[in-house]
Amino acid sequence: MWHSTLKAANTDMDTHDLRHFFASALIAGGASVKQVQVVLGHSSPNITLRYYAHLWPGDEDRTRAVMDTTLNVLRTTCGLEQLDESEVPAQTG
Repeated sequence: MWHSTLKAANTDMDTHDLRHFFASALIAGGASVKQVQVVLGHSSPNITLRYYAHLWPGDEDRTRAVMDTTLNVLRTTCGLEQLDESEVPAQTG
């Protein structure tokens, strides 16, 4: 059934591609290394990280996300959401 479906879809995707998509979706959804390791059946988190480490957010991504969230909270609690953009000084850089 798999091969006939691939032929009908005119693609050369294989089950490994689906596995990679599944792992990528879990990681994008916030799954931990341990969660992904268990679901994929890897014997250790090191194996999971060998293939998927680049998909987890790095320190810079986490730092940026924390600061974006914090500044959004401050903006809404200080009433800045009611200001016109022309009234808020722009930042450069």
